[in-house]
Amino acid sequence: MKKICINLAFLAFLLTFHISQATASDFDVIKKRVIANLLGQDVPDKAVETMVNTIKPDGTWSHIDYEDVSNEGFQHSEHAANMVTMARAYKKKGSAFYKSKKVKQAITLAFKHWVENDYICKNWWHNEVGTPTNLVNLMLLIGDELPKDLVEKGQPIIGRAHIDGPGARPGGDRIKIAGIQAKNMLFTGDLQTFNEVIRVIENEIKSVEWIGREYGYTFKHHDGGFANRSAGGRGIQYDNSFHHRTDGVNNTLSYGMGYADAFIEWAVYTAGTDYAFSGEKIEKLVDYYLDGICKTAVFGKYPDAGKKNRSISRPGDLCSYSAKSVENLLKTTNYRRRELQEIADIRNKGIKPTLSHATFFWNTEHFTFQRPDWFTSVRMYSTRTHNMEVPYNSEGLLNHHRGDGANHISRTGDEYYDIFPVFDYQMIPGATIMQKESLPPPNQIQKLGQTHFVGAVTDGTYGAAALDFKSPHDPLIARKAWFFFDDAYVALGSGISCTQQLPVVTTLNQCLLRGDVILSTEGKQSLLSRGEKKHDNVDWVFHDGIGYLFPQKTSVGLQNNHVTGSWWNISKQTSTDKSPVTKEIFKLWIDHGKRPSDELYAYIVVPATTPEKMKRLRYENHIDILMNSPEIQAVKNKDLEITQVVFYRGGEITINENLHLSSDNQGIVMVKMKEGRLAEISVSDPSRELNRFNLSVSAKIDKQGENFQTAWNADQGTTHISIALPQDNYAGDSVTIQLN
Repeated sequence: MKKICINLAFLAFLLTFHISQATASDFDVIKKRVIANLLGQDVPDKAVETMVNTIKPDGTWSHIDYEDVSNEGFQHSEHAANMVTMARAYKKKGSAFYKSKKVKQAITLAFKHWVENDYICKNWWHNEVGTPTNLVNLMLLIGDELPKDLVEKGQPIIGRAHIDGPGARPGGDRIKIAGIQAKNMLFTGDLQTFNEVIRVIENEIKSVEWIGREYGYTFKHHDGGFANRSAGGRGIQYDNSFHHRTDGVNNTLSYGMGYADAFIEWAVYTAGTDYAFSGEKIEKLVDYYLDGICKTAVFGKYPDAGKKNRSISRPGDLCSYSAKSVENLLKTTNYRRRELQEIADIRNKGIKPTLSHATFFWNTEHFTFQRPDWFTSVRMYSTRTHNMEVPYNSEGLLNHHRGDGANHISRTGDEYYDIFPVFDYQMIPGATIMQKESLPPPNQIQKLGQTHFVGAVTDGTYGAAALDFKSPHDPLIARKAWFFFDDAYVALGSGISCTQQLPVVTTLNQCLLRGDVILSTEGKQSLLSRGEKKHDNVDWVFHDGIGYLFPQKTSVGLQNNHVTGSWWNISKQTSTDKSPVTKEIFKLWIDHGKRPSDELYAYIVVPATTPEKMKRLRYENHIDILMNSPEIQAVKNKDLEITQVVFYRGGEITINENLHLSSDNQGIVMVKMKEGRLAEISVSDPSRELNRFNLSVSAKIDKQGENFQTAWNADQGTTHISIALPQDNYAGDSVTIQLN
């Protein structure tokens, strides 16, 4: 018996030893992968030569300001990046500086200067993310060849990137900081801590409950600062958007991209090892990437200008996305592989997307709509969300109105590329704005929405969005709605009222001028010369493949000429270019006059069209505007047999001579007919107040479902339909019922 026990103990020892060895082997595999990735980037030989030749004996570069550690400054980050660039040149075979003693000496000088001065920026991000990232990459590339005393002095600086550090709050920062710490553990050889950090990264891939979903009241109970270590609504939302902070602002294409990229990076590094992430977590990330990031982007390739925040004040912010992240995801899973491959091909090969979608991010009040030839979005906010990101670090200084129903439209994805230094920030595409002499100060940009009826209805392919708008900046109100179909969408506004004696305008678009502008007035087309002018009795306007059709003759303002501005107007970073920027701009708007009262507008946007098609549409329009009042806004597409209705309060609408629709409550309804018979109804509750949606139709329906009941009233000739609405984390989402 004793011998058996000894043998069992020995077997247990062997098993533990084997696992330990396997883990150590995997650890080395991962380290090699990380270093290989660092070396995979190109080496800019000329830049390296300049760095080496211009470094001073004290390890500094004369063009860098080492005194300014402000949020807007901290050029020290260039110093830190230079060290990594030189290290890559030194270690990469084939580089002109491979194993160069002069380069190694320059690296040592620069690193010695850094650790002896330990520069601290007033912006915490540099201290806990930016600087540690550069230094840990430096260590992995060349740390084993640098003086040990300098390496030891560098460890506390790298160590500021720590999962228990102040900046490692749940959401976008935590996963980045954990990744830096994991790399440092690879360098120091700490297997145990490395494993702990990898598990932290893996467990960050999850949906979090939005703290503002109950009318925003819970905002006051949550601190979004460094002291708050709970999620507090930060991270992937249940609608697949991303919140970086507790303000409800959509950060999907900024922090949310970095969040996904950090996880993808470590999913690839750890693939096939004992440290690999679970299939469940990988699939969750794929869902977020495809249904969140890609459905927010134009064709999954270009950033949606309407979704961007303060980063629009950085040149190149709207450049197309690389396929690298998608290609890396494909290395880790076969889940939704065809969709991932299509995004990779769209980004690499420029193919057209096959996916048509209508997507509403109900925790973020953002709607996107895509067809293979065009993409558009609507940015809104409510009592549950703030309108815009705070202008941190003096960026995005004029963004006050960019959430006020912004409606950007794209055919190519680059219609707004670097337009923002010359942009008129009181003429946001889609928004209705009071025209002031100047915008309020930047510290007045972020505001909590003042109305709760904000949302959309969608069946995944078609949809409508609505905004009960009350400006937090101006004494202005309006009811605004958008109705989306395959080849066009309708924008309606009603109840537009302002108590100040200033003009109010609704802007149809403001984008880069591309080619001719053609205008039709009372059936007569004209090619417009450059300039800015008011035009009366307009039927339609055409520019850059997009048509703007007016169901009733409308007076519009139109500009198509040069505009001069500066990046410095919207960003006060020390690196910001202050020189004048001139671009050609197309701008189209409707002027509601000074101090309007109960004004309205209606226009149809026809993307991917021609002047010839616009001329025919004037007479052959297949879209009917059924109602445009402060109570009900409704549109019918006769070809698709789809009617979309926004009920700001209960009411009735006539869809055709045989079908009337009434709602007992406020909400948004989409009705689909098939060969004249009622086939499908989609509903949503933008207010998030209802448990059930109650409506009636003048048709006999005896079908029941798991989430709806019907009751025929023979005396009235109507069927009452009661539909269960999504609740809790899905409140604001749509539900669709099949009737035929």
